[in-house]
Amino acid sequence: MLTNKNIIIMGVRNKWSIAWGTAKACLEQNAGIILTYLGEREKESIEKLVQGEYEQRVRLYPCDVSSDEQIQELFDKVEKDFGIVHGLVHAVAHARTEDLRDSFINTSRDGFLHAMNISAYSLIAVSRYAKDLMKDGGSIVTLTYQGSNRVVQGYNVMGVAKAALESSVRYLADDLGMQNIRVNAVSAGPVKTLSAMGIQNFGSILDIVQQRAPLRRNVTQKDIGDTVACLLSDYTAGITGQIIYVDSGFSILGA
Repeated sequence: MLTNKNIIIMGVRNKWSIAWGTAKACLEQNAGIILTYLGEREKESIEKLVQGEYEQRVRLYPCDVSSDEQIQELFDKVEKDFGIVHGLVHAVAHARTEDLRDSFINTSRDGFLHAMNISAYSLIAVSRYAKDLMKDGGSIVTLTYQGSNRVVQGYNVMGVAKAALESSVRYLADDLGMQNIRVNAVSAGPVKTLSAMGIQNFGSILDIVQQRAPLRRNVTQKDIGDTVACLLSDYTAGITGQIIYVDSGFSILGA
């Protein structure tokens, strides 16, 4: 499905990351993978993940998405080494712990701006550079969650950031459509990741989804990764500006 395609994936932290599930799904579809990392600790973690069968098909580059200079350096290096990019996966988000643990009304100004910068604006920033390397068109996919349009206790400022992210998907899709670049988001059901553990009562969210979702189960890292891989492929060439739910059907339910 992704043979001869170069895919950049941003946001792999460890083996539990949704981004790593996406990377594995893309590798299974024969893509060439470019992974970014924030610091040496993440780099070491990713190097361990790709050892063995994946080692020759994955390249690692540093990038802090809060720095325009580092984003430009990343894409300059990718252009020099690969020449062309066919897909970009934006799986980057962060909010300060205190802004997730306290009531939403107590969100600090700095905390709000931090969450918006890392979780929403960074999609715009990386897309601006990626478009120039998508010389044959391409696909950009980001990750969101239904806390963007519903109140999820403990999700707080991240829900607001995800709402901004989803709106950005639509505006970017309109901007980039003439270049045959598609932009979509996958709204994933809850999955056990390190980031998710920062949400209060996360375990109870998993229990509720398993009990009430039409499929009567939580989604897996593979479920989400396979969907993202499909959106990166030519099989979804007519889909752009959409929020695709991968949540065992939980989002269709009423209160």
